[in-house]
Amino acid sequence: MSLSNISLKSSLRLTAATLALTLASCGGNPPAYETTAQPATAPSSGSTSLEPAQSAPAAYEPSIVRVNEPVPLAEGHPNEYVVQVGDTLWDIAGTFLKDPWYWPEIWYVNPDIVNPHLIYPGDVLGLVYIDGQPRITNVRASTYRMSPQARVTPLAESITSIAYGDVQAFLSSGVILQKDQADALPYLLQTRGDHLIASAGNEIYVRGLTQTAPGARLSVVTISDPLYDPDDGHLIGYVGIPVGDGRLIRGGDPATVALTDTSREAKPGDRLLPEEQDIPLNFFPTAPSVAIEGRIIEVVGGVTQIGQYMVVVLNRGTNHGVSIGDVLTVFRSGEEVGDRFEGGKVLLPDEEAGTLMIFKTYDRISYGLVMEATQAIHIHDTVRNPN
Repeated sequence: MSLSNISLKSSLRLTAATLALTLASCGGNPPAYETTAQPATAPSSGSTSLEPAQSAPAAYEPSIVRVNEPVPLAEGHPNEYVVQVGDTLWDIAGTFLKDPWYWPEIWYVNPDIVNPHLIYPGDVLGLVYIDGQPRITNVRASTYRMSPQARVTPLAESITSIAYGDVQAFLSSGVILQKDQADALPYLLQTRGDHLIASAGNEIYVRGLTQTAPGARLSVVTISDPLYDPDDGHLIGYVGIPVGDGRLIRGGDPATVALTDTSREAKPGDRLLPEEQDIPLNFFPTAPSVAIEGRIIEVVGGVTQIGQYMVVVLNRGTNHGVSIGDVLTVFRSGEEVGDRFEGGKVLLPDEEAGTLMIFKTYDRISYGLVMEATQAIHIHDTVRNPN
């Protein structure tokens, strides 16, 4: 049910103090309770960030899909939960909900908390009911602790939707470059001195770094296998193999870069990109606002069997309506088998194989992290909106 359709008393507001007193009076594990207090303003349907002041670019903004029936809660869900160090929003959503991507439907912003979209370790999330509908609201743990206790939580410690470590390990072993992006990247022109190839300790001449300041750190990648869209056959990108890191020591065209660390030889034609890749991790997991159907075209890291917390690349991006935070169901493509009784070939139906969440998008491709895998996932498996 949409928050805008909930009939509530306009003169009341849910405050942290009200909820704190109610929870405190119910003991250590209070039951969910009914309230007719007016909710705070719901998160903007265009926001992907847990921090409203740090809004993402328009291409990263999904629309929250409102459902017309109660969101199913997880079996054995708690009535309150104390946020732990290392938690992610996906973990917490799965604690309360059968389907974590419905979190935006029940997240209930408390206006009396500074930065109400941010969740920190030590915060208490309470399950309440408003006009019969479940809602989760944030009550600072220090509000109703029995003994005085100060809690100072730096902004950097707010929880993210997914753990950076889950994606960093794979992105460090490979990168996918959209075709237009690869074509526009600076490239290694020549190695300084009498070297055909370069490694750590050598300097290289690079073209296309005119807007980069000296001292900037850069990653060198080799353009490898092309990626074709299995649906239309178009070339949409390339696999990039990490070569090493360097530092810009002199600008110009060509510029000079000193290689500081390499895992393989750098050679003419290799591309350079900023060492720090922008990976937004603060967003709401949600069902897509439009119908999405695509394919897995690559798994970062060069493996063939795809499992939980692996990073995959889809042949769908912002041009197709994909947004950061979108959750998609993976379907293992049905095999074609022979019918020994009536003859001929029969295509078996696709079977659900897991769930992934989009964390980075481009025009025609996007990165997804496999959150759940019930069976092995493969390249060319299909992804669709969750049921």
